[in-house]
Amino acid sequence: MKGFILYSDYRVIDNKEYIMLYGKLENNETFLIINNYKPYFYIKESDLNKALKLGKFEHEKNNFKNFSNETVVKVIACLHKDIISLREKFKAHDIPYYETDVKFVDRFLIDHDINSSLEIEGEYERNERIDRFYREPKLKPADYFPNNIKLLSLDIETDCKGGKILYCVGLYGKNYSKVFLNTKDKVSNAVCCSNELDLLLKFKEEFLKYDPDVLTGWNLVDFDLKYLQDKFDEYNVSFDLGRSNERVKIRKGRKFFSSSKADMPGRQVLDGINLLMISFIKLEDYKLDSAAHKFLGERKTIDNNNKHIMIDRMYKEDQEKLIKYNLNDAKLVYDIIQKTDVLNLSIQRSLLTGMRLDKVNASIASLDSLYIKEAIKRKIACPTGKYEETEERITGGYVMESKPGIYDYVLVLDFKGLYPSIMRTFNIDPHAFTKEKTKDVIVAPNKAMFRNEDGILPKILTELVEARNKAKKEKNQLASHAIKILTNSFFGVLASPNCRFYNLDVANAITHFARYIVQLTGKKITEMGFEVIYGDTDAAFLISKAENYEEAKEIGNKIKNNINNFFTDFIKREYKRTSHLELEFDQCFIRFLMPKLRGSEKGAKKRYAGLVKNEKGKEEISFTGLEGIRSDWTEAAKEFQYELLNKIFHKEEIFNFIKKFVKDIKEGKLDKKLIAKTGKLDTNIIEYVLTTDGPEPAEYIEHKIDYDHYINKQIKPIADSILVFFNKNLDDILKENKQTKLFED
Repeated sequence: MKGFILYSDYRVIDNKEYIMLYGKLENNETFLIINNYKPYFYIKESDLNKALKLGKFEHEKNNFKNFSNETVVKVIACLHKDIISLREKFKAHDIPYYETDVKFVDRFLIDHDINSSLEIEGEYERNERIDRFYREPKLKPADYFPNNIKLLSLDIETDCKGGKILYCVGLYGKNYSKVFLNTKDKVSNAVCCSNELDLLLKFKEEFLKYDPDVLTGWNLVDFDLKYLQDKFDEYNVSFDLGRSNERVKIRKGRKFFSSSKADMPGRQVLDGINLLMISFIKLEDYKLDSAAHKFLGERKTIDNNNKHIMIDRMYKEDQEKLIKYNLNDAKLVYDIIQKTDVLNLSIQRSLLTGMRLDKVNASIASLDSLYIKEAIKRKIACPTGKYEETEERITGGYVMESKPGIYDYVLVLDFKGLYPSIMRTFNIDPHAFTKEKTKDVIVAPNKAMFRNEDGILPKILTELVEARNKAKKEKNQLASHAIKILTNSFFGVLASPNCRFYNLDVANAITHFARYIVQLTGKKITEMGFEVIYGDTDAAFLISKAENYEEAKEIGNKIKNNINNFFTDFIKREYKRTSHLELEFDQCFIRFLMPKLRGSEKGAKKRYAGLVKNEKGKEEISFTGLEGIRSDWTEAAKEFQYELLNKIFHKEEIFNFIKKFVKDIKEGKLDKKLIAKTGKLDTNIIEYVLTTDGPEPAEYIEHKIDYDHYINKQIKPIADSILVFFNKNLDDILKENKQTKLFED
C-alpha cells in the first residue's frame, strides 16, 4: 500500500528508540508506522581502538570512506542520547567524527532512500485515531503523489476587549462548513453552544471526527491556535487535536521573520501566509483581504477598519451575520490555497527532498537529504555540520556598469540556471574538491581544483534537470516549478557557513566561473558586431540594430545559437567536459530605458524598464528596481512612473503630463493616492499620510497634506531619472510655459 508521510517523530520505549511515521494512504485511510531503529555515526577506522577505550558501543565495518579517502567505521548506539555522549567524549580526545548531526528520523528515511512517499508491507491493527497501525513493516520508496490530502481551514472570532470571550469557531473544507457559536439563543447555520466550555468540547469532537490531514488559516498559529490553547487550558480540557493523545505544542518564532510552528502529531499545521511566502508569492501586504482580492477577486465581508467593534456589534445584534463573516474568512483562506496551488507545490517539494510539509523551505536540510543519500550509494561518509565564522565574503556575480540611455530593440540573453549548470559542467562538488593537482584536474578561475569525474552534486543536479524536462514534456508545471526552486537553492546552501559542505573555495569557484562565462559571452557578442550595454550575473543586454520586432527576434536567436556552439567546443577542448551551459534568448525590449545613477553620469545597476510583448502579443511595461515598484511608495508615484514610461516608450509628449500631474497633487485631486504603508504581514500594516505636522494615520488626518514632500521625494526622482536624457529636470519643466518636443515627428 502506497502512502505519503505527513508527520514524523521518534519515541523511546523500553530503552529502545522507535521511529514514528504518520501519513495518508492511497485508499484514503490514515496510517502510523513504528519501527525500531538504532542511531549511528562514523569515525576513522584508525581511531577505533582509541575510541573503544572511551566507552562501550557497537561498531561495524562497511568499507565507507570520508572525503579524504580514509576508511571509516560505523559507531552504533541504542539511543540518540548515547550518540551525543560518545560524540562529546570523542571531541574531547580529538577523535574526528562524521554525520553525528543527522537527525534521527532523517537518518532512518535516508537509509531507506525514502523522501515523502513510500510503500508499506505488513500487518496492521486499528487505533482510536488511526485507521492502520503498522508495527515493524517493510518499507521502500514509492513514486506516489497524494491527491487525497484533506485540508481544513479554521478561523475564530473573539470580543474586542482583549479577546476575553470566544464568540465562535469556523471550519471550512471541501464540501464542508461548520460554525460553533457561543450563544444562549437558537441560531440557524451554526452549532449553538451554551458557553465557552461547551463550544470547546463540541469543536474538539467535530475536529477529531472530520480528521483533517492539514490544518490552515490566516495568522493561524500566533492567533487562532494560541488563543484556543489558552482557552483549553483555562477550562482544563486537553488540547490534543492530533492523531495521538499528545498535546498540541506551539513554538513561537524566535525572530521577526521566522514563522511560529504548531506541532500537532499526525497532522500538518500550515499557515496560509507562510505557505504563500515559502512559495515565493509576493504581495504588497499579506492581509487576508488583499490576498483574497488579488487571487479570488473577493473581499472580506467587513474591512479591517473598526473590525473588532463591528464583530462585537454583530455578536450582540446579528449573530447570523457574524456566522457568515466567520465562515467566509475560513473559506477565503481555503480558496486562496486551492487557487494558488501552494499546498500541492509544497507536497511536490516534499516529494523531491524528503522534507516534511512545514519544512520544505529548509534548503540546507534538503541538500543534506539528497547528498547523503547519494553518498551512501558511493560508500562515502559526509562531514558533520559545523558553523564556521568567517570575515571572508563570497565573490558576487558579475555586474557590468551599464551604458545609460533610451534604446530601441534591446535583446536580453541569459543563461538558463547558470549556477547549477556550472556545477554540472565543471564538476563543482564538495567531495570532488581537491588540493592535489593532477593532469586531469579542473582548475576554476579562483584556483580551486576539482577531480574530473561524475561528482555527487552534479549527479543530483543532472537527475533533477532530467526530471524537470520530463515534467515539462508532461506539462506538469507544479513539478517543474518545484525542481527549479530546489536547484536554484543549491548555491546559496553551499555558500552558507551553516552547511556541512561549506567551503569558501568551492562556493567562490561557482561565482568566479559565472563571472568568467558572462564576460566571455559579452566579448563574443561584441566580436559579432553588437554593443553590450549591460551585463547582470547571468545575462547580457545588447542593442540589436534591428529595424523591427521580428528582425530583432531573429538576431537574438542567431546570437544564442552561436554562443552555445562556442561554449560546447570551448569546454570540450579546454576542460575535457560536456558543456551544460545554455544561453537563452529571453526577451526583446521594443523600447528600453537604462537610467543613470542619481547625481552621476554613470549607469545604474539592476535598475531598468522597457516595453515588451507578453505571451498574448500585447505590449506591456516591465520594471526592475525602479522607484515606483517599491512597496513603500504611494499609488500616485507608481501611477506617475507607469504613465511617464508609457509615454516615453511610445514617443509621446511628456512635459504637459508632468506639469498636470504635479498640479493635480497640489490641488488635492490625488489625495487618496498619497497613502503610504509600513509594517509587515497581516497584523502590522500601517497606512499613513505625510502632513505638514509629520506622518498621520490615513483614517485620521488632522493637518494639511505636505504636497511638497510627495513632489520632491517621490515624483521628482522618477521624473529626473528620465528628463536627464533631455538635459532637463523637474524644476526646469515646472518653470517652462511653452511645450517642448522630445521626439521628432
